[in-house]
Amino acid sequence: MGHVLTNGAATLTETGAERSASLLGALDPRARILAALTYGITVVALDTLPALTLALTLSLTLLALSGLPAGRTLKRVAMVDGFILFMLALLPFTVPGDPMFTLFGYPASWQGLARAIDIGLTANAVVLALMVLVGTLEPVTLGHALHRLRVPETLVHLMMFTVRYIEVLREEYLRLRAAMKVRGFRPGTNWHSYRSFGYLVGMMMVRAIERSERLLGAMKCRGFSGRIVLLQEFRTTRADTLFALVVLACLIALAAVDLTWR
Repeated sequence: MGHVLTNGAATLTETGAERSASLLGALDPRARILAALTYGITVVALDTLPALTLALTLSLTLLALSGLPAGRTLKRVAMVDGFILFMLALLPFTVPGDPMFTLFGYPASWQGLARAIDIGLTANAVVLALMVLVGTLEPVTLGHALHRLRVPETLVHLMMFTVRYIEVLREEYLRLRAAMKVRGFRPGTNWHSYRSFGYLVGMMMVRAIERSERLLGAMKCRGFSGRIVLLQEFRTTRADTLFALVVLACLIALAAVDLTWR
């Protein structure tokens, strides 16, 4: 699959800067993946507001060092917040504690508000760090790095094919929708619309199966035997070592702040 995406291809978040345009872009992808993993685990384990605030500050610092467009990246983080906003709004009313106010007979507690703030800070810090450290990697580079980290090849294959063919399926969907519009289809709240969308999903599945069979045949013709052929070698440099030490120091600082304020 090395020919599918090259160094100029889109990154996972589609906001990635060029590798040479940022300090993080020149780092070993394996170091970035491990840093994101350890950072995420550490931040999730934090409980105090000062430590979580510091974690979010560190994530914003990574964003500044990455060379990503801040506005567009933060907008994507806000889109993620939309999925948990409803839960955060309900926490003050579901966590028992000292009441702040009462809404329609339901008291909202200060403890619930604190829990909602903690979850919001944790989610934003982790998501932003993942977008900066891992989301700016090209899918093929990410797959090669995961393979070098001894991740099972089957999982790496699934990840690489999924990233590659999400856009292919999207284009197939757009073609089918365009064909439906040409034939006069207008969606509505009726059985005809429901049946039409059912046929659309079914046709996408049929075409996806046919495409996968053609793809498998083409890969076998090119000698694919189920093994990943690596097109690049990763080498640990002094910059990677320095980055690992800085990340370790930051994690120790987060843990120390969290323990101090408990």
